[in-house]
Amino acid sequence: MDITVATPFGPANVLTLFVFAGVFLTLSALAIAFFSGDPNQKRARVRLQKIRLHAAENAGDEEVAQLRRSFQDSAIPGLDKLLKRIVPPPAQLRRKLARTGKRISLGEYLLTNVLVVAVVAFVAHYFASAPAVLALLVGLTAGIGIPYFVIGRMASNRIVNFLKHFPDAIDLIVRGLKSGLPASESITMVGQEIPDPVGVEFRRITDSVKLGQPLEVALNEAAARVPTNDFQFFVISLSVQKETGGNLTETLDNLSNLLRRRQQMKLKIRAMSSEARASAYIIGSLPFIIGFIIYLMNPEYTSQLFIDPRGRMMVGVGLVWLSIGAAIMAKMVRFEI
Repeated sequence: MDITVATPFGPANVLTLFVFAGVFLTLSALAIAFFSGDPNQKRARVRLQKIRLHAAENAGDEEVAQLRRSFQDSAIPGLDKLLKRIVPPPAQLRRKLARTGKRISLGEYLLTNVLVVAVVAFVAHYFASAPAVLALLVGLTAGIGIPYFVIGRMASNRIVNFLKHFPDAIDLIVRGLKSGLPASESITMVGQEIPDPVGVEFRRITDSVKLGQPLEVALNEAAARVPTNDFQFFVISLSVQKETGGNLTETLDNLSNLLRRRQQMKLKIRAMSSEARASAYIIGSLPFIIGFIIYLMNPEYTSQLFIDPRGRMMVGVGLVWLSIGAAIMAKMVRFEI
């Protein structure tokens, strides 16, 4: 006589459990990759914020209060800091959208989040036969993560393009100062001569000054839109020179030479790490290439991976671990100087 024992760990439940574990591991790996920055860079940012706060003491109470709030927000430890990074406030989202250089409003960004959640959840539920709760979880993860990643990538590409032309802009300012032009006129000349995104940022600075805003405040607003140490050093140099005096031409000339040497070093590092990046691309693409070749040779054999629940579970676990490995390899071949 056969005795059947009911167990809650059927194939569907096991698949759901593994997918939940895979989503959790993927989110954990991404959090470690993107939130664990270089401690030296964090200390440098804190020092730059302190210097900017000191340089802005005479620029107005509102600016000083804003800088103090930003400095205090960046120094919140523990769980509050993690929550502020995961769920940023609307003002921080607006700043992040402004860094892309596109006119993207906060409402358009939130509408994109909702659309991505709906599309991914619909596809996961009706085409991948995922449970409703799991499909909603996958949709929320994709709806929050994909637009945020795209916006961050757009901002990063804009900063890279900005740093390409920024040394030329500094050289133009140096030539203007040597010829007797004031700093504001030299900045105006940069906005007219240097291509975007450098030109558009300096044109915004010029327009703000024409509307009566102090030059230091306009520079600090531009530094918020272009959050790089190179541009912040430029802003600090102008602010400190206005307060204490000094040879601004020599300071900016040294900064321009330093930026060019850093760019040369980055290109050299990129060339030296090209072999490791090529190996990572090949290793990451091999499972898909081999799977496609096997599918062409024997479609019925390969289709079991997508028909049988155990096959779907194996595919899901493999994709999760492949994503984690790709994130680790991308972190290993990325160098900061």
